[in-house]
Amino acid sequence: MDFLTANDSPGVHAPSWYAATANGARDYPALEGEARCDVCVIGGGYSGLSAAIRLRKLGLSVVLLEANRVGWGASGRNGGQVGSGQRVGQSDLEAMVGRDDARHLWMLAQESKDVVRRLISEGGIDCDLRAGVLDTIHRRRFEHECREEVALLNERYDYRDVSYVSADEVRALLGTRRYHGGMMDKGAAHLHPLNYAAGLARMAADQGAQIFERTRVTGRDGTTVQTARGSVKADHVILACNGYLGGLEPGVAAKVMPINNFILATEPLGEARARGIINGGFAVADSKFVVNYYRMSADHRLLFGGTESYGYRFPKDIAGNVRRSMLHIYPQLRDVKIDYAWGGTLAITMSRMPYFARVEPDVLSVSGYSGHGVAMATLAGKLAADAVAGDASGFEHFSRIPATRFPGGPRLRSPLLALAMLWYGLRDRL
Repeated sequence: MDFLTANDSPGVHAPSWYAATANGARDYPALEGEARCDVCVIGGGYSGLSAAIRLRKLGLSVVLLEANRVGWGASGRNGGQVGSGQRVGQSDLEAMVGRDDARHLWMLAQESKDVVRRLISEGGIDCDLRAGVLDTIHRRRFEHECREEVALLNERYDYRDVSYVSADEVRALLGTRRYHGGMMDKGAAHLHPLNYAAGLARMAADQGAQIFERTRVTGRDGTTVQTARGSVKADHVILACNGYLGGLEPGVAAKVMPINNFILATEPLGEARARGIINGGFAVADSKFVVNYYRMSADHRLLFGGTESYGYRFPKDIAGNVRRSMLHIYPQLRDVKIDYAWGGTLAITMSRMPYFARVEPDVLSVSGYSGHGVAMATLAGKLAADAVAGDASGFEHFSRIPATRFPGGPRLRSPLLALAMLWYGLRDRL
């Protein structure tokens, strides 16, 4: 069993609100026989598609292989938030890697948002891009830490798009009294993730990348890639599989753990009731370790994400599990029907920072975005493409970050992670 087959129908997008509202997606053929290219990209999510676009701009020939459909994995199922910075707060990042590297990583994160916006503009991608993310404090004791983070970003990083929001101000913006303040980031954004992925695929294909869907990679010998009905001989390979890497590269898999996360979409609430839940066009994420994240869709549905699982299988009642988290924050939605509920597999690292690796001289891997992947995965593809073309400076900023193996080996990693997450879940409730 693996994450490509454990929960979903092969070659069919998950039954999400995103799939129901997808626009302009193309079908791409399966690979039959042998192909030859400069770079073989494995994985049709944001990283792989961004890499393909950048490689074509650099004049390199590209074959991209996707086991199911482009955007089929986390890239087409996520919360859609285009966050600032890294998954780790900037003050914690300074402690982790030092101020100089932390500043470089901040600038790369700023670039990641610019890359997303530029690609959307260049490709004319219709993905409902909207500005603003409100990060809320779910425990009063985090208020001082939040104020310090805002001050750090304002003063040391000259980032003025973020501001502290008091508990009273949060209550005026959100229809809940569960939060004790937060920070509003007007430089962050959110979008329709599957339409964004489909738009990137169109851009890559229109620029000459060969995209093959329903083409699962079965093995790799250096830069020769085997598939079920063919093979690709390349000069370079970029592994862009994230949570769906499986056994394709054990060295990466030891440091990047797949986990499952879940989202629901309510029935349309109507404009007035929707404004009573989120009074503005921004998205929301809270300070829990297992984050709750949510936003309103263009048709006034609440898209609410949260809860996790650590084995292969999704829970039987996704809607019920996520609904409990939603009602904890918004009990006034108890009468609201749930129209869609779905799960997806992402990948985390021990540090919660992305894991970039040169696993062989001509084989690069980018993964481990830890729930912060819309912008970061897009940037990762670009940096991997640049590294293939000879400029590895951005790639190396990430590859220098210390990466720890998950303990326990393949059989024990998931049970040990589940125990750890039970502790963090308890901490969230204290």
